[in-house]
Amino acid sequence: MTDIAMIEAAAARLAGHARRTPLLSSPFLDEIAGRRVLVKAECLQHTGSFKFRGAWSAVSALDPARRARGVIAYSSGNHAQGVALAAARHGAPAVIVMPADAPRLKIENTRALGAEVVLYDRATEDRDAIGLRLSEERGLTLIRPFDEPLVIAGQGTTGLEIAAQAADEGVTQADVLTCCGGGGLTAGIALALEAHAPGLRARPAEPEGFDDTARSLAAGAIRRNAALTGSICDAIVTPEPGQITFPILARLCGPGLAVSDEEALEAMALAFLRLKIVLEPGGAVALAAALFRPEAIAGDAVICVASGGNVDPPVFARALARFPD
Repeated sequence: MTDIAMIEAAAARLAGHARRTPLLSSPFLDEIAGRRVLVKAECLQHTGSFKFRGAWSAVSALDPARRARGVIAYSSGNHAQGVALAAARHGAPAVIVMPADAPRLKIENTRALGAEVVLYDRATEDRDAIGLRLSEERGLTLIRPFDEPLVIAGQGTTGLEIAAQAADEGVTQADVLTCCGGGGLTAGIALALEAHAPGLRARPAEPEGFDDTARSLAAGAIRRNAALTGSICDAIVTPEPGQITFPILARLCGPGLAVSDEEALEAMALAFLRLKIVLEPGGAVALAAALFRPEAIAGDAVICVASGGNVDPPVFARALARFPD
């Protein structure tokens, strides 16, 4: 199981390879939220999302001979790109299983990073089964997107940075909202905060209708989404929390939050206008929750992770259309 020692070891391996992303703020966002809003801009990480952290953590920890045989991952796009880049920088081949309806930008970027992309229908095919079959047939090491201790450890380095940056800002008590799919980022951040900033509490944010983590936390047991498609927030639409991540979330996280697709799009537009950063819908749900669910958040400050910025131009244009000239 992932622990703080693994997260700190991952941070050492990531040193000089991952970016230390900034903690941004805007008085305009503070006014909307009714409190201070601090935004951890992981959209500025390599490959445009926090996923590079977990990918590098896992790939860099492999035995060199095993790594040379290659790695495989399944992802809607952000984990795909993170693994592709981490593998390329280690001189290892990578195969990525991606849903055919993933944003074209993510598919093209993954191929451009040197990975072989295998497409599947997320409504009728099982990506886990495809990944397992290919890993066995080709002798590849499977790097799961969230239910993998080394991946969780890499994502937890985001939490180490948040703990230090929040302290620099004088924030010692606050909710830390995370864009949550399978829970790897949320679990890693929660573990890091437990050790280094116990006054900060991780809380998952999800799209409405795909809030399996929030419902699972409320029930005290894993609950599954009824559908696997239907939200614009493709990056964080997963069937259910992970078997490894959920016990961490259940122990350390506060209640989950859910926002609509339209609120995610509005948060994207506000992030661009006020922070000058580009977010994808799934990477904007934590900011949307901070802005549009103020009654569910306590305290004078809230921290939210802007987890990814890999958005196709038409979707970004749709977000910006909320603020016409």
